[in-house]
Amino acid sequence: MAEEKKLKTLATGDKTIPPEGAKMIPIYIMGREYMVPETLTIMKAVEYAGYSYVRGCGCRGGICGACGTFYRFIGDYRLRSGLACQTVAEPNMVIMQLPFFPANRPGYDLEKMQGAPHEELRRLYPEVFKCVGCGTCTRTCPMDIDVMDYIALMKRGDLKGAAIKSFDCVMCGLCASRCPAQISQFTAAMFVRRVYGKYILPKAAHVKKRVEEVRSGKYEKMLDELMSMKQEDVKKLYVEREREPDLAESGKWMPKETKNL
Repeated sequence: MAEEKKLKTLATGDKTIPPEGAKMIPIYIMGREYMVPETLTIMKAVEYAGYSYVRGCGCRGGICGACGTFYRFIGDYRLRSGLACQTVAEPNMVIMQLPFFPANRPGYDLEKMQGAPHEELRRLYPEVFKCVGCGTCTRTCPMDIDVMDYIALMKRGDLKGAAIKSFDCVMCGLCASRCPAQISQFTAAMFVRRVYGKYILPKAAHVKKRVEEVRSGKYEKMLDELMSMKQEDVKKLYVEREREPDLAESGKWMPKETKNL
């Protein structure tokens, strides 16, 4: 019987301390084998193995999209994907991170758009209309967005629907990396959301009113007073400020002191 292979646990210094009795599992980072405690996310496991993140670890909470990761399991042909800050490391996971994916990022100025928004989409992102509906993008998305559906909405000219459907995109680029039609789904979706906000979404009356007040100089005197105060007084004013209750109904709460509104 062949002698069982012994894998040495790496020193971790002041990095993640595994709980007592934690099971150690083998993973592969950049092709090299490491032993890490179970239950760690890929991001924490990579750090436990001795690597230091320089980029690709922005928020550590599944929001920034900078830690896109591909991985396979030894003996399994399937290529999987996820965010390193969310995906838990598993035994025999072969990991490769992709903090950036080159994609079609054409320059445009929303203020100078000449044609209809749908035609601008066609001009800037012609590859969108090559979608074959394979669904690989949807299966790849770590945020469980139906990417194929919002691409279909773009093709039909429903930019409002595409903007809403793609709203949770974190711009990781994993969808584009797997697309056989080489569509830059995530950058096209960003363009559509910008167009929706600029030309389709109704303007908020209260925001317009506040912008007019700011431009008229209404708050200049208040700002001058704050600038002339001592730092200790400003801190005291901040600490003692009247705060909106956490469960206040949107648009209903008003502070007792309204002279600075």
